[in-house]
Amino acid sequence: MTYDVSETRQALLDTVAEAIDELAVALAALGAAYEQLDEHNADLLEAELFRPIQTAYGRAQRTHAAFAERYGLPGRTFQPATEGAPSTGAQGFVEVAVEAAEFADQRLADLQDSLAPIEVGDPELRAGLSEVRTLISGTENRAARFVQTLGR
Repeated sequence: MTYDVSETRQALLDTVAEAIDELAVALAALGAAYEQLDEHNADLLEAELFRPIQTAYGRAQRTHAAFAERYGLPGRTFQPATEGAPSTGAQGFVEVAVEAAEFADQRLADLQDSLAPIEVGDPELRAGLSEVRTLISGTENRAARFVQTLGR
């Protein structure tokens, strides 16, 4: 069996896209939670959860686009996710966001563990993936601290 680097590159791109889609879910859920909070808690949610996820989402998109461009692969436009039902409540939306961020992180961790980013010899991709994972790491802990402050 021969090693096909173009198939590996496309698989990498697809996996990064899956992670981006999950980060979009997290952003939509955090946006919905924000709308249900008072000003103080909304500001806290933005600083502790929304901003890091938003930054990771943007970095992941740039990493995806640059990798696709470098190797002549088809790019993709990412659409915002839907927020969900308001009855979910702020805490429920935060939980949805945490699950989505964890899924995105796991997809990227699996990708890094596969060594495929090293095999295709792309240091920019590796750096982008590491940065995204750094930005979303700790989301669960920050969310737990945030949820503890709700209603106080």
